[in-house]
Amino acid sequence: MRPGPLFLLLTLCLPAAVQAEESPTPPLAEATSAQTQIDELEERLAFSEAQREALSSELQNSVGERETVQLQRLRQDNQRLKLQLKKTQASAPQPLVSEQQTWFAIGAGAGLLGVIIGALLRRGRRSRSEWLN
Repeated sequence: MRPGPLFLLLTLCLPAAVQAEESPTPPLAEATSAQTQIDELEERLAFSEAQREALSSELQNSVGERETVQLQRLRQDNQRLKLQLKKTQASAPQPLVSEQQTWFAIGAGAGLLGVIIGALLRRGRRSRSEWLN
């Protein structure tokens, strides 16, 4: 027999032998104490979950109340600012010319100024033939 398969056989059997030695059966007393600990931990878990749910519902209620109070305060502020804006708009004098009319007048003035400057600059070189072309 060649040495290759023998080493392979030993390598495959080694983990099974180590595993068999490491897992002895626990005694009955240890199993019952472990079960008791598991039961106690489950009870503590259930109690802490109940407390967490109670606290979370209280927190949500208090947050909801705070939001309601804050929302009410913001609405009152909004109403107060609207009234203040209306008073300010009513007391402000109305302009004689609107913004659109102002820009129209500025544009007309710029056009007229351009025609006048063009006429002044061209005055010395005017000939009839240029006007006909």
